Amino acid sequence: MTFLSVSGLFSKYSSSKGSVYAVDDVDFELNDGESIGIAGESACGKSTLGLSLIRMLLGGISEGSVSFDGVSILDVAESEFDDTYRWKKISMIFQGVMNSLDPVFTINEQFVEILKVHFFDGDSKKIISDAMNSVSLDENILKKYPHELSGGMKQRVIIAMALLLKPKFVIADEPTTALDVLIQAQIINLLKSLKKEGMSFMLITHDLAVLSEIADKIGIMYGGQMVEFGSSEQIYKNPKHPYTQVLLESIPTLKGNPPKYIKGIPPSLLDVPTQCRFIERCPLAIEKCKELPPKFKTETGYVRCWLYEDEK
Repeated sequence: MTFLSVSGLFSKYSSSKGSVYAVDDVDFELNDGESIGIAGESACGKSTLGLSLIRMLLGGISEGSVSFDGVSILDVAESEFDDTYRWKKISMIFQGVMNSLDPVFTINEQFVEILKVHFFDGDSKKIISDAMNSVSLDENILKKYPHELSGGMKQRVIIAMALLLKPKFVIADEPTTALDVLIQAQIINLLKSLKKEGMSFMLITHDLAVLSEIADKIGIMYGGQMVEFGSSEQIYKNPKHPYTQVLLESIPTLKGNPPKYIKGIPPSLLDVPTQCRFIERCPLAIEKCKELPPKFKTETGYVRCWLYEDEK
């Protein structure tokens, strides 16, 4: 059963030079228990997509349709969304863990503040204790200030905060960035165990190897658009879009083949081209690519590429 359906989602920021559409016509669906991975280069719209779903896009505006458990959550009043959905059904692990904790309050005080803001009326000590145990942290850490914790501890505290009210869907924005490989492994194993318990994730990352561990479906973003969406197996074994293909080829392998780099730079979202956004960097570009491609269906999703026009 579909619990999250995103259709025609646009998210834009206003600037002195005009509107910037950081998310441009994104579509995808998730069924109960499924998780999605979002990959792509920096500034392709990954974080903006996550912030749009939890309606925390500061200074931005989202348009389109986002259905969560059958409710169009972009149309819900802000007060109702805050009371019913934000942090209770949808939460987020924010990027930049070092800046996500207030340095002048203890960890416990910051947990209590979340419960207070969301009008929790149950046993606060127990729910905080359960959240700390879920990320394998000693409760003595609650008495400490952020500067007294290691980077891995801070990351797990942020994850515990996102899990505090036991949401159904968690948006994890680069949860393993800047951590050493041992802590990364702990975080990934934690997310995998939570997924087995029925929690769904949107995992935003540059690391395609990490996505293979958790994601059932993958969306590849480029220039604000989701250029390919499909099952994890299809994306890894039979990538369709040339950008997806070169992105996978940029990953070092155990076979010893040197990774390939992607020439050129992504397009500016201030001046979005009316042709395929990958055309200037694409090794397979054809004349038709001078027109903006629509979405062509694949066996498990869709791809924005004229090479698949005959397969629609």
